[in-house]
Amino acid sequence: MTAAVIFDCDGVLVDSEPTAFALLGEDLARHGLTLGHEELEVHFLGGTIPGAAAKARQLGADLPAGWVEDFYERLYARLGEGTPLIPHVEEVVAALDRAGIPYAVGSNGSDRKMQVTLGQHPSLMARLHGRLFSGQSLGAPKPAPDLYLHAARALGVEPSRCTVVEDSPTGARAARAAGMTCFGYAPNGNAAALAAEGARPFTDMRELPSLMGL
Repeated sequence: MTAAVIFDCDGVLVDSEPTAFALLGEDLARHGLTLGHEELEVHFLGGTIPGAAAKARQLGADLPAGWVEDFYERLYARLGEGTPLIPHVEEVVAALDRAGIPYAVGSNGSDRKMQVTLGQHPSLMARLHGRLFSGQSLGAPKPAPDLYLHAARALGVEPSRCTVVEDSPTGARAARAAGMTCFGYAPNGNAAALAAEGARPFTDMRELPSLMGL
């Protein structure tokens, strides 16, 4: 059985990615780069907005100076209109509570983004108080392992005894580099990409407690 669990946030705890990708696709198209949803996921899933800006410019987008800050503000506003939880994730957290297993969040999103999305769900937010960690704030976003190693230290658990729950190959790569077991949430068909990074794919959060031996 795992000794601690570290969740990614976007796409694992909160269903924020459809909103984020819709806004990103609209923005990039306005600036000369039209990509479909699958292409957006290939290039940007699991990354940061500064990283997305750099990649988009490489692909031909004519993004203005200050685009990152402006995009963040519009993204926070849109997410604030309503960001649901991933189905059944509260059941997973409840199972961890019953088993006495500590958990934290390690996200490439900003601290403010987590406050905007998770803050809409007070019960879950209360359980995560003091255990929300941002790779941007640490200055070492995934795929670097630093974020997950930092979360393990905060929980007081050796990395080898931690389990990560991810939905992106970038995050799975970080978990592998940190020496942690990784389960890859793949409800929409990216199981192969997650498995290629060492994650064990699954498609329904209701499967996760038994996969972790609870």
